[in-house]
Amino acid sequence: MSVQIRAAILTASDSRTESNDTSGDELERLLKEMGAEIVERGIVSDDLRILREALYTLTERPDINLILTTGGTGFAPRDNTPEATRAVIDREAPGIAEAMRRETASKTPMSMLSRGIAGIRNRTLIVNLPGSPKGVTECFEVIRPILNHAIDLISGDTLH
Repeated sequence: MSVQIRAAILTASDSRTESNDTSGDELERLLKEMGAEIVERGIVSDDLRILREALYTLTERPDINLILTTGGTGFAPRDNTPEATRAVIDREAPGIAEAMRRETASKTPMSMLSRGIAGIRNRTLIVNLPGSPKGVTECFEVIRPILNHAIDLISGDTLH
């Protein structure tokens, strides 16, 4: 059995709009390319409280099993996505974030500055990706091979 990926894309930014959310556009393209259904897409402020509430609300929805965030993972004072994610998740999935940083560092040394995390709340996997389209593409290619299996496991399909 393979569970359909039903994804939400959440862009964390104080300056992005629907017309210039190139990272969100790239995530949508990549997800659709692998057969995922995009259930929700939005842009929220970098404000920690707003981000946390948005993630919490999305994890309460039974029609979403994957949330990919873009933006807010760096060192800037308003980069709050990892903290918002950590406040929402029940279990961290450190191997996902570690793999993205490890695999992209040879192409993009700045990936070492990413503080993005990944984790699970309810039956939803949340993964923080960088805010640039290039970073989104590079990181998504690292996690693409495990997404279906991760969603199957979270959904309760534990047969191997």
